Amino acid sequence: MHRDKQGIIEELLDLAMKTGKIKDREAVLKSIMDREQLMSTGLEKGIAIPHAKTMAADGMVMALGISKEGLDFQSADSQPSHLFFLLVAPSTAAGPNVQVLAQIARLTMNTAFRDSLKDAASPKAAFDIISKAEK
Repeated sequence: MHRDKQGIIEELLDLAMKTGKIKDREAVLKSIMDREQLMSTGLEKGIAIPHAKTMAADGMVMALGISKEGLDFQSADSQPSHLFFLLVAPSTAAGPNVQVLAQIARLTMNTAFRDSLKDAASPKAAFDIISKAEK
C-alpha cells in the first residue's frame, strides 16, 4: 500500500476500477480529492472512508485497504489510519450512499471488529470478517 493519502486513494481506486462500474478514473479521483480538500475523511480509531458521489460511476463501488503499521491520513484524532474504505457512488445514490457509510461507522465502532480486520491474512479473510459482523 502507498504511504501518502493520494497514493492510498489511487491504489483503492485501481481496485474499484476492476468492477467495471467506474467510467472515468480521473473524474472519480478528482471527485474524491475535492472531497478530501473540504475535510479529511480520516476519522478516529484508525478508520478512513474516502468517498465521493459522481456521474462517472454506474453503481456503488467499494474497496478496502488495510495497513497493519498505519498511515497518515490526516485523521480527526491525529492517529495513523489502518482501515481504508473507499466508497464511490453515482450522484443519484443519496440514500444508499448514506446507508453504506452508516454501516461502516456501525461496524467499525467495535474494537474487536477493527482489530480482526486489521489482522486479516487475506482478502477472503477480510471479506469473511465483514460478512460475519453484518449478521
